[in-house]
Amino acid sequence: MNGLSEQAMDALEKRIPDLASGAFKQAYVRAMAHGSYVLEVLDGQLVESHPDGSHRVLKALPEPITVPAGSKRRARS
Repeated sequence: MNGLSEQAMDALEKRIPDLASGAFKQAYVRAMAHGSYVLEVLDGQLVESHPDGSHRVLKALPEPITVPAGSKRRARS
């Protein structure tokens, strides 16, 4: 066992969303700094964003599906 209490594990798990957000922002900045483009969703469209500030719309995306927390969904076969 790793010796962490349940309370300590809960505290660490609560930090995951903030850590993930920071990692995504860092990856975005690194890609732009190295002259690469990134794909992102802006105003419901899939967009290719370039370091010079230009954007190229690749595709309009469908409206997101709202799913209540705790519900289960099955893929169509």
